[in-house]
Amino acid sequence: MTRIHLSSPDVGELEERYLVDAIRSGWVAPLGPHVDAFEREMADRVGTSHAVALSSGTAALHLALVSWGVGPGDFIPTSTLTFVATANAITYTGATPVFVDCDLVTGNIDPELLDHAITELRREGKNVPAVVPVDLLGKCADYEAISEVARRHDVRILSDAAESLGASRAGVQAGGWGDAAVLSFNGNKIMTTSGGGMLLTDDAGLADHVRFLATQAREPAVHYEHHEVGYNYRLSNLLAAVGRAQLERLDSMIARRRQRREAYAELFAEVPGVEIFGRERDTQDNCWLTAIVVNPETAGWSTTDLLEALAEDDIESRPLWKPMHLQPVYAGRPSFLTGASDSLFRTGLSLPSGSAMDQTARDRVLGLIETFLRATL
Repeated sequence: MTRIHLSSPDVGELEERYLVDAIRSGWVAPLGPHVDAFEREMADRVGTSHAVALSSGTAALHLALVSWGVGPGDFIPTSTLTFVATANAITYTGATPVFVDCDLVTGNIDPELLDHAITELRREGKNVPAVVPVDLLGKCADYEAISEVARRHDVRILSDAAESLGASRAGVQAGGWGDAAVLSFNGNKIMTTSGGGMLLTDDAGLADHVRFLATQAREPAVHYEHHEVGYNYRLSNLLAAVGRAQLERLDSMIARRRQRREAYAELFAEVPGVEIFGRERDTQDNCWLTAIVVNPETAGWSTTDLLEALAEDDIESRPLWKPMHLQPVYAGRPSFLTGASDSLFRTGLSLPSGSAMDQTARDRVLGLIETFLRATL
């Protein structure tokens, strides 16, 4: 029986055509015309002046922070409910990640708690030059409130929009908020280049410096000349070609993911104690992953029960991100908590949401959940 994943890559003939074109052009190494075009097209899509294609979203986070001079002695507040890459990128610089709890509705960073965190850190004499909010499961964070907090404390915003390409908030596309933003094109994201990411910004100086650092910080000399420590973080022309094809298909892929969400919403509509996570903002969400939140006392079953039932049929599901303040690798780091992320980790479950799922796979998932629900009555 074929395994059904949460979000498998959705590629086809258009991606093949672009990739063959890149191979035949001779530009098979990092950089090339598809990289240039991909950057222009993504900047146009998001509405920023500049885009820099990189090897991963993590690389984009790292280079933005490095370019801003973030390093040892700095404290960088970020979402505790996120994938570990966000915290790792901060740690790469030598800075200390500070974990801030979320709201229960979206799972995104709580702006009031973020304000409190910065105030307390500065009261203790800590340097806080930037914040890194994360768009959870394709939902933009409350950037209007975050921007006001950042303005009041004079800190930069690096938006981790790795999961939210195609979403929007207040008329601004994900990736367009903050002083800079990052996207991920990992294999499980809303669109993929197999592996890759991008920095987006209106700051030409930042874009230029990130591009410089990503190519080993090589100075413009005939010989190899280096005045700064650089990184090998640029995206290949072949992967950029795949990305251009994916970007053309992005809206149709989002539409199919929205169909998956509506099917789950209909399935759970009359089930007590179960909600589609964050659904009231669906018109602005990219529906990357559809998750449910379960009150086990009301529903009579837990997310673990459903996860195990799905796993028996080789169907992947997964709890919401385990908060960073609970991760052993980050034990003891500064945290500002309300218990919201702990609650969502216990009660949330992401379900198969990929745009590549065919009708047979969709029917199999929905049918198994229906069987599970009948058995719990």
